[in-house]
Amino acid sequence: MTGSDAGFRDDSAAIRADCVSFLRSEVTDADADGVVIGLSGGLDSTVVATLAVEALGPDRVYGLVLPSSKIGSRSARDAEAIAEALDIDSDTIHLQPLLMCVGDMTPIHTDLHGDPIVRNNLVARLRMTMLYLAANTTERLVVGSTTRTELLLGSFVKHGDSAADLLPLGGLYRTEVEALAEELDVPSFATESPPRTGVFPGRFDRHELDIPSETIDAVLSHLIEGTIDIDSIRAKLDRDVDLETVERIRRHYRATTNERRLPAIGPRSE
Repeated sequence: MTGSDAGFRDDSAAIRADCVSFLRSEVTDADADGVVIGLSGGLDSTVVATLAVEALGPDRVYGLVLPSSKIGSRSARDAEAIAEALDIDSDTIHLQPLLMCVGDMTPIHTDLHGDPIVRNNLVARLRMTMLYLAANTTERLVVGSTTRTELLLGSFVKHGDSAADLLPLGGLYRTEVEALAEELDVPSFATESPPRTGVFPGRFDRHELDIPSETIDAVLSHLIEGTIDIDSIRAKLDRDVDLETVERIRRHYRATTNERRLPAIGPRSE
């Protein structure tokens, strides 16, 4: 780990117990029948699904696999394998026909083929629509898999993959989630790479920092939980992390403030 005093939890067994307790308590308090989870075949959603099964039992966990193109076929197969391994009910729904219909009905000056970010954001929001449709009809909660690292970097789609009733990994850095995956003994194919764009918009490739996740997490940890002075942060990290790397991460964190901001509420009427 970069920076021995970075504020990471290294008690994976305790993190596991905390997440399981969190899920069980929140579902009980909401008087919900269970949870719905979008399965991408990647590490984060696999960890969340595994925790949910431990907290609630497989009968109360439902997975949706929502590929949007042929590119996502491998990820979809991985996600289906995860559902089978966890013994949970799941369905695979291809969003390409729906995406094409939306593309034919978009407002003037809207081009889904010109900017991939615009298209990916739409896909993420269509997925969340499907997840909430399933949750509403089965009286369940939508559980998201966004991590603290993604929240701090804005590596999510507002009202898309960040829109959920519960974010059990929202307080954990990616480094901690990776350790938790080892604790849970998730399948190796889920830990090999982040989700491909064809299933879920790539989160880690979207921030385009091209910096190892352990370095990103160490800098963010010091930035958020400790000092904000980059020279002080650099002094706490390994020598191979230069000031420009620290500054790039800080700039990205600040540039994505709007992604984390709640809707502005207007003044109260008299």
